[in-house]
Amino acid sequence: MNGSVIQVERVTKRFSGHTAVEGLSLAVPKGGIFGLLGPNGAGKSTTIRMIMNIISPDEGRISVFDSGAASRDLSERIGFLPEERGLYKKMRVLDHLTFLGEAKGITRASAKTRAGKWLERLGLADWAQKKVEDLSKGMQQKVQFISALQHDPELLILDEPFSGLDPVNSQVMKDVVVEAAREGRTVLFSTHIMEQAEKMCDHIVIIARGRKLVDGPLAQIKREFGGRHVALTFTRNSDRANRVLSDRSLVASSDDYGASAEVQLAAGGDPDRLLKTLVQEDVGLSRFEVVEPSLQAIFIAKVGADAANAPANEVHHA
Repeated sequence: MNGSVIQVERVTKRFSGHTAVEGLSLAVPKGGIFGLLGPNGAGKSTTIRMIMNIISPDEGRISVFDSGAASRDLSERIGFLPEERGLYKKMRVLDHLTFLGEAKGITRASAKTRAGKWLERLGLADWAQKKVEDLSKGMQQKVQFISALQHDPELLILDEPFSGLDPVNSQVMKDVVVEAAREGRTVLFSTHIMEQAEKMCDHIVIIARGRKLVDGPLAQIKREFGGRHVALTFTRNSDRANRVLSDRSLVASSDDYGASAEVQLAAGGDPDRLLKTLVQEDVGLSRFEVVEPSLQAIFIAKVGADAANAPANEVHHA
C-alpha cells in the first residue's frame, strides 16, 4: 500500500438507478490530514460509509490498514464521526461516553477517566451529569466528537465535523484535529467548505457527481493550477470594480464576494495594469495582493456551477 492507511480502488456505488460514486480511486497516506472535498451531493458521505463498511460497494475494493478485515472489525483502531449524529438522548453525558468507550475496548474505569478529561477540555465538564437531550446541538456534536477520540484511535474519520458549530467551538475542534495529526494519527475528513480544508489539509481529493476531479498534496495542486492571482478588497465603488473585473483582457476569471474578490489574471496579464485601471476608476482599495490561488478558486474552476448544483436525489445519498 506504500504507506496508505486507506486504499479505495475503482469503487462504484448505485442507489435505485442513481450512481452516487463512480470508479473512484484514492489512497489516504499515513499521518497528516486528508480532505475529501466536494459540493453537496458529490458522494463524500457515501464514500465514507463504504470505507466504514456501513454499506458495500457495487464494484471495486476498499482496504483499511492494509487488512482484508472489514472496518467494523478494526473499530478499536478507528474513530468515526458520522454526518448524521446519533446519541442516546436519555443517558447522562458521562455515562454515555463511558459506555461508548467500553464498546471500543477500553475498561470502564479508563473510559470514565478519559471522558472526564475530554469534557473538561471541550468546556462540557459542568454538563457531565446532564442528560444528552438537555444539551444544545453544538454541545451534542462535541460529545459525539469526544466519542470518536477518547479511545486514542490511529485513524480518525470525520464526516462534516464542523457543520453547524459556532466559530469558537469550530476552532476548538479544529485545534484538536490538528493536534491529533501532529501526534502521528491519520485524519480523513469531508467538507464542502473550502476555507476549512485549505487551513488544515496536507492532501486533498475533490469529487463531484461521484467522480474524482483532483487528487494530490495541496501545495502541489496549487502550483499546478497555474496562472497569476490577485486578492482584492474594495472600500467604495464596487460596481465600477466589477466592470473592470469583467474585462477579459485583464482578468480571466473572478471569484467575487461583493466587497472582495480573488481574480486570475488573463494570459500575459499584468497586475500593475489591473491596479492602474482600478485606480483610474476611483475604486477604493484596502487590499491588492498577488497571491497563490486559493482552494476556493481551484474548487470553483474544477467543479463548475453545474456540478455544484446537484439534484436533490443526489444530495440524499451524498
